[in-house]
Amino acid sequence: MAGAQRKALACAECITRDFPDDVHALATQAHVLAALQCLPEALQRQARVVSLAPRDAAAWFNLGYLAEASGELERAEQAFARAIELDERLDRAWYGLALTQMRCGRDEQARHALQRTTELQPMSPLGWYHLAHVQARLHQTQEARRIVEHLWGFEPRVARQLEQELAAVAGQG
Repeated sequence: MAGAQRKALACAECITRDFPDDVHALATQAHVLAALQCLPEALQRQARVVSLAPRDAAAWFNLGYLAEASGELERAEQAFARAIELDERLDRAWYGLALTQMRCGRDEQARHALQRTTELQPMSPLGWYHLAHVQARLHQTQEARRIVEHLWGFEPRVARQLEQELAAVAGQG
């Protein structure tokens, strides 16, 4: 697999040598570099994509994703927020924003972003899962319990895990 990725990277680099502003080739480079765990280089390429396509919400989401993976949380939050400004229905940008806010310890803000995520993707077990944990940390235990009950309806494995985790947290408190 890595061999195919390196070939794809070489092809995309050939294109950008002749056409340095080719957004698709730069985005391909960012994607492949991320898959190869070369995050600083991937982030650099994706920043170039955003500079060339500043109205592309998906490009901003990808920048946020790479920044979050690189530990650049402020940059990630700004990129996710920009993606949402450009396309407020981009559920993955809301989810990325929430995860970043959670990592920064801003659960109230994360709750809002996760609520928006679950509105846009009501069958997303991860959105509900994280929302329940945030609700529990905000001492909204009834809301967290309602989420567990909701998950039993379509994702029992996640509901079971979440129920156990919330019970363990409650037992520690």
